Amino acid sequence: MTASNGVKLKPGDTIGILGGGQLGRMLAMSAARLGLRCQVFSPDPDSPAFDVVQSATCAEYADVEALELFANDVDVVTYEFENVPAATAMVLAARRPVLPAYKILETTQDRLIEKDFISKLGIGTADYADVSSVATLRAAIEQIALPAVIKTRRFGYDGKGQAIIRPGDDIEQVWEDLGTKSAILEAFVPFEREISVIAARSASGEVECFDVTENEHRDHILKISRAPAAIPEALAAQARAIAEKIATALDYVGVLAVELFVVPGNGKAATVLVNEIAPRVHNSGHWTLDGASISQFEQHIRAIAGWPLGKPVRHGEVTMTNLIGDDILSYEQWLTVPGATVHLYGKGTPRPGRKMGHVTEVTPPRKP
Repeated sequence: MTASNGVKLKPGDTIGILGGGQLGRMLAMSAARLGLRCQVFSPDPDSPAFDVVQSATCAEYADVEALELFANDVDVVTYEFENVPAATAMVLAARRPVLPAYKILETTQDRLIEKDFISKLGIGTADYADVSSVATLRAAIEQIALPAVIKTRRFGYDGKGQAIIRPGDDIEQVWEDLGTKSAILEAFVPFEREISVIAARSASGEVECFDVTENEHRDHILKISRAPAAIPEALAAQARAIAEKIATALDYVGVLAVELFVVPGNGKAATVLVNEIAPRVHNSGHWTLDGASISQFEQHIRAIAGWPLGKPVRHGEVTMTNLIGDDILSYEQWLTVPGATVHLYGKGTPRPGRKMGHVTEVTPPRKP
């Protein structure tokens, strides 16, 4: 994979963003502060990112004519979520630089291909097996043992498209409920905590990592992130090195997140296993908006614009709390909390599991 090294934007140039959710919204807001314009392409007329840009295209990702017109109006293209069709990115890449490169989507959109890629780098993951039928699922269970986690190979996020299989479960029913012919079975990891690394890489190969973040999920959805993670520095350094190795192997340009499990060492030092890669800015990096000298969003904009990356400096101990579903109704209470910064995404009706906003709380370091 080769990166597009020729991109060098100047203030006033336009970035095209595929996807109109809250990540696209925050990317556009960060770009505006740097004097860069954004145009958002999304099939959803209620996209919250539309509210913060002057130009938007509301069309399906398969609409080649709309994509061509969009490409004519922008200088570089990026995306806010990894399930943008690779074919869409390929159409655009024939006309404008697409960063991160669309070929990366072919690796990260398929959990099996992604796991194979990570394993070939010599990086640890949970044991896994390809599954395409009830028979291959049974064989995979024999190999990996239960409990285990079955996941669709594509289009899963926030716990969708996956299930835990426990001893005694009806295997045929589990397979039927998953509703796919293409899955991966992963060994259940008895992890101590979940962490993530947000890393940025420039086209010249420079990599900057934010402090390792500790994540707490509820109902498979990220609820709270804390930075720094409560882990030894040696383990944090190992996690950052893994993220840098992955970004370099992908010849990545932009921000990506690497999600990892911290696994107890049973008398030895704890280790980390990679769970998955997100080739984009990430929910667990939202703390950087208020808790660091540069946010993940600005870092991504700088990388794809061909500008120097910033050196992230954390402002203190930071906690980010997602406002999910009806949590948004308590936004006024959060506005009264000293040191809290409230971010509301401008979405419509709250729904269970829908990310409506987040709150960042920063505790400055104590003076000696």
